[in-house]
Amino acid sequence: MAGGAEEKPFNFLQILCEGVIAGGTAGVVVETALYPIDTIKTRLQAARGGSQIQWKGLYSGLAGNIAGVLPASAVFVGIYEPTKRKLLETFPENLSAVAHFTAGAIGGIAASLIRVPTEVVKQRMQTGQFRSAPDAVRLIVGKEGFKGLYAGYGSFLLRDLPFDAIQFCIYEQLRIGYKLMAKRELNDPENALIGAFAGAITGAITTPLDVMKTRLMVQGSANQYSGIVSCAQTILREEGPGAFLKGIEPRVLWIGIGGSIFFGVLEKTKSLLAERRSREPPTVKDD
Repeated sequence: MAGGAEEKPFNFLQILCEGVIAGGTAGVVVETALYPIDTIKTRLQAARGGSQIQWKGLYSGLAGNIAGVLPASAVFVGIYEPTKRKLLETFPENLSAVAHFTAGAIGGIAASLIRVPTEVVKQRMQTGQFRSAPDAVRLIVGKEGFKGLYAGYGSFLLRDLPFDAIQFCIYEQLRIGYKLMAKRELNDPENALIGAFAGAITGAITTPLDVMKTRLMVQGSANQYSGIVSCAQTILREEGPGAFLKGIEPRVLWIGIGGSIFFGVLEKTKSLLAERRSREPPTVKDD
């Protein structure tokens, strides 16, 4: 009995650490592979009216972004995995979707503290405002204060909390359904395909929120928009409803392919860590 009480914290830390490793690995692989598509999407969304987008420097800001994506992805999955397990133990089986949705939202809140400054710096560099990440951070803080690094935080949460919650919920529920039909564990290509589907659907649904988040983050000290409502009203008045779907094609492509790579790498890394753990001899505490 005492052993069982001591085992839980160890398991929690183990799940958290493995989530951190798997999430960080998956996040870096996705970001490196798909950064140019993300740059094109950002420039399309930031362009007002009929202005042309710049096709050079599609990897602008990658190094600085990876420095933020690695800890953000690690924190997200590190929080998501143990939270998901705990909620699945607490909720009845027929409410597993609620557990996945809630765990995704909680992971998203934790990761947002790292993601938002990373995203602000990345998008300002993608739109040609700064040459390097250190310059961007220094000048943003100098001109706009520390809060400048959290420009568009509300719109980011408005987009990313439902995005994370919906994407992980769809992914986990599809995996449950597929495993029940197949009566076996899924292989790497199947995990990747389900991840692509979950990412593409979620990416399309949340594009209007992404457009507003981009506009708020790249406006700098110009203050064209005072907030989410002001941003939505101005875009609708000046550019029409179609502007809310700007960049939907590269976004769906980027997140669909990204979901495939992310979840494929995530599940592969988790399975490799589980195999490694199973091969380790049990630790003996007493001499």
